[in-house]
Formats: sequence, C-alpha cells, structure tokens
Amino acid sequence: MQALTNPYTPNAGAEPQAVVGRDDQLGSFDLLLARIEHGRTEQSMIITGLRGVGKTVLLGQFRTKALAKDWVVLELEVSKNDEAHFRTALASKLRTALFELSPKAKWTDRFTHAAAVLRSFTLTVDATGAWTAGLDVDAAEGFADHANLALDLTDVFVALGEAAKERGRGVVLLFDEVQFLSKIQLGATIEALHKMVQRKLPVTLVGAGLPQIAELAGDAKSYAERLFKFPSIGNLIEDDARLALTQPAADEGAAYDDDALDEALALTGGYPYFLQELGYAVWTVADGPVISREDVEAAVPAYESKLDESFFRVRLDRATELQRAYLRAMAQLGSEPQKASDVADVMGRTSQNLGPTRAELINMGLLYTPEHGFAAFTVPHFDKFLIRAIPKLHVPPLKPRKSSGRAKE
Repeated sequence: MQALTNPYTPNAGAEPQAVVGRDDQLGSFDLLLARIEHGRTEQSMIITGLRGVGKTVLLGQFRTKALAKDWVVLELEVSKNDEAHFRTALASKLRTALFELSPKAKWTDRFTHAAAVLRSFTLTVDATGAWTAGLDVDAAEGFADHANLALDLTDVFVALGEAAKERGRGVVLLFDEVQFLSKIQLGATIEALHKMVQRKLPVTLVGAGLPQIAELAGDAKSYAERLFKFPSIGNLIEDDARLALTQPAADEGAAYDDDALDEALALTGGYPYFLQELGYAVWTVADGPVISREDVEAAVPAYESKLDESFFRVRLDRATELQRAYLRAMAQLGSEPQKASDVADVMGRTSQNLGPTRAELINMGLLYTPEHGFAAFTVPHFDKFLIRAIPKLHVPPLKPRKSSGRAKE
C-alpha cells in the first residue's frame, strides 16, 4: 500500500489517528476544568506509566480540550536542571500566560501587580531582568523575592490566578516528564498549587511521568496524595488495541483479518507506541486491502529493527559498561520486577556493591522501583531488546579501591 496514505504515527508524542482507551482520564480532565470554572475545587492529575503508553499524547488531548474552553495552556517538558534553569523556563511560560490573558494595553491593577511579581521572580536568576523585556514594570518588593522557590512560586501563582479570575478565564500548566523535577522543584510546585486550591483560583497543573512519580510527590509534600490523582495508564485492553489498528486502516479503505490482529497483539502486547510502529511497518509490506497474518509476520524484521535503532537503542547508549551489565542481568531474569539481590547474584557481585549503579539507572529514568527492594524497566519489552543487543552478559571487573593511607617513604 502507498506510503503517502500510511495512517500510523510512530513518532514521539505524536497523536495517533485513533486515540482509544483513555476515556476515563479525558473525562477526569473535563471535570477538573468544569469544577474550577464554577468556583469549586477538584483533585488534579499526574498521569503515570511506562514509556510508549501515550502519556504525552494524553497531555496533547488535554491541551486541545482546554483551548476549546478558552483556557490559557502552558506546556513544559521538564529536564534535569538546577533551580535557576527551572525558574527561567517556567517564568518564560508564565509571562506568555499573562499576555494571553490580556494585552498590555488593557491591563488592570491586578495584571500590573502580576507582572511586577513575575519580574521579582525572574530577577532571582537574572539581576538585569534582560529576558523580561515587555513587562516594563518595577519588581514588586516583598513578593517572589524570598530566595525560597516554594514561597516565590506561590506568590507568582496567586498573582496570576487573581488576574485570570478577574478575566473569567483559567490557566492550566501541562508538565511532561515530571519525574525529572528535583525534590525542591516538585515540592515548590505542589505547594503553589495547594494555595490555588485553598483560594479557589483558576490555575491548575496536570502532569505526566514515570511510575515512581507518585512516591516522589509524596516524599516532596505529604499532602500530595490529597491534591492529585495518580491514574496509571498502560497497555490497551484487547478491544481497544484492535481498534487502534483497525480504525486508521478503515479510514484508508483497508482492513485486518482476525488472524492478523491476533498476531499483532501478541507481538506488541497492546502497547500504544508499539501498535503504531507495527501498523506502520505492516502498511509498507501489505498489498491490501485486507491485511493478513502473513503481512504482519513479514513486517516483523522492519518493526523490530526500527524499535531497536530508535526507541530502545537511544536509552542503552546512555549507559556505562557497568550499567549495561546491570540491565542485561535484569533482562536475563525476565521482564518482571527483580530483587536487587537476585540481579547481584547473576552478576557475581553484592547488592551493596551495585547499589550506586542501580540508583544511577533509576535517576536516568531507565528503571523504577514498584516496591521496596525491587526494580523494573520503564520501557516495555526492554528485556527482549537487551537479549538481542547483548547476547552474552559481560560484567566488567571491579576497580581496585584507592588506598586512603599515606604512601610509605
């Protein structure tokens, strides 16, 4: 079939032609905005799940819904940065929100105050205020100048929320990769949002991140579990997985037979990104209009090669030799969460010796801890890839410990 008409979208964060299986989360977002618009409070959300399950796509759906209701939407993909970089990135987004809520020519006292508070917030990282051009106001003394991120961000959110309320509009922040926020950054964001709830101001935040974010949020602020819901999304149930393949094909006049769908689901496990990759690969080999099991089987080499070269390889390439060995040892044990002691046994080391390596892999976002003492891959089917990519486990020798005593003269 023609490449031009290929209806599948195996790109990071790209919205598939058929978004299925996420009605609960979409409904919760509708309710969140509706209750805030009516001056009521509602728990916000941080969507959790493995890589490739559609968290970023879901944030995109939230953006569309919010814009349709005339909300101001701020999107931020979090990266590992210090507080200054976080302030800079967030302040730039908040400045945009201020102008979207009202052109400067129509600013009231509340908007001028919000701009002054934001300028105070930005002066913390840039004393010249060079990149706040366009605000053209003096910093608000006593606001957002506490040298404390939680207090400063709360001041900014309150000022912005009061300005938004005056205009009868709302602001929603959509944060992706929330797990990369530091404990201070996450705690400050939660504290600022808590104040929005207390004052019933129309500013809210919806995030997405890896499975460990619920625990991280709880560690940052004990009341996070009362402020947020943490819905987990994963592979699609069978009917939805079938629909994710058949609906885009039907839109282009093609169809899958039952055997082809059975094989496709067995290969992908129903994971949304894998379904898109397989669908794309099948479209390139099938003659159509009916796609058969043979077509799916013929597409497997291209499907696995694409995943190996992009989705999987980019993550493995970031790992050191010892980190790769740890991942490979986990894969040898299977796809389930593995005990640290079992991984250490496979590698011929001790859990204590490998503790820093395990912590590094968690910090890199390659592993997460579903329960104490266990670790699991954040990427579906990563174990199968590791077996293909590293056929034989190789554990680098221990480096000799440096002597702490003085050398003999």
